[in-house]
Amino acid sequence: MSDIRGRDFLKLADFETAEIDDILKLAFEMKREQRHWSLKGKTIIMLFFNSSLRTRTSFEIGAAQLDAQPVVLNVGQDAWNLEWQEGVIMNGNSPEHIKDAAKVLSRYGDILAVRSFPRMQSYEQDRQDPILSSFSKYASAPLINLESAVEHPCQGLADLMTLREIFNQNTRGKKVVLTWAPHVKPLPLAVPHSFLLAAAMGGCDITVAHPRKFELEEAVMQQARKIAAKTGGNVKVSHDQDEAFRGAEVVYAKSWLSLEHYGRMEEEFAYRATLPNWTVTEEKMALTSRAKFMHCLPIRRNVVATDGVLDHDDCVVYQQAENRLHAQKALLVKMLGES
Repeated sequence: MSDIRGRDFLKLADFETAEIDDILKLAFEMKREQRHWSLKGKTIIMLFFNSSLRTRTSFEIGAAQLDAQPVVLNVGQDAWNLEWQEGVIMNGNSPEHIKDAAKVLSRYGDILAVRSFPRMQSYEQDRQDPILSSFSKYASAPLINLESAVEHPCQGLADLMTLREIFNQNTRGKKVVLTWAPHVKPLPLAVPHSFLLAAAMGGCDITVAHPRKFELEEAVMQQARKIAAKTGGNVKVSHDQDEAFRGAEVVYAKSWLSLEHYGRMEEEFAYRATLPNWTVTEEKMALTSRAKFMHCLPIRRNVVATDGVLDHDDCVVYQQAENRLHAQKALLVKMLGES
């Protein structure tokens, strides 16, 4: 059994597949509720630089169910902001630097958890995840990534747990499609990146389906291929959504922005207007092998996927959302150790 106490949980690929397996093994035990796990006396401090429904609620409830104390700080919404740039003259709106906040909060909490979206102006800057990286640099308490520019590892944990439920624990070689979908605005790459890595850890036969110019980050694609080579899986790309769907056993829909048009929204939407319809419909799902439909939520109905897909018995998005709770409780126990 692996020991991850004291480590940060920032990216799935920072962990061996066996370590992720151990977390999910405990998550399945927790979902069966065979016994009570306790982190009594522990404090989980969460900082949200962006709004959240499932992440915040599941972590707060999960901490409480483990007898730990959750503390939530809405940064920028409680009349305070944090500066992250090094060497800056702080004569603007930010009264405190992350360097100081991270050191103080580490003395209050046993785990710090941070959610910070990209500014989506420069990918080279955003992919460094400056806020999350600053907390990781200066915090002495273990740090959890609650979603950043590049990854959403807690979502990835729950997604892999859901895949294992769908396939009765045997995900190796299962045909899984991660498909791009339309949206009313450009969205970060974090969720598709983490799902890709999670499915690779499960040894799935993964097809990433997207229009041209909507490639995922090449470094993440290479990581996924490297992981899949060890787990018996495979990663390929298709620009034909219908062809990708044929014979699929799981379809995971998610919109993401174009790296080619990064920071230039008007250009991206002009290009999107030239594309065929990538909305997931009942007709497209009929091409699959009775595939289960997955999405991280929230979802724009009849934009990303139709009501008919979302309200069908083969849609598992609520199962997915529930698994956030169990997977994260297991993560907390593994990171802190049960009392």
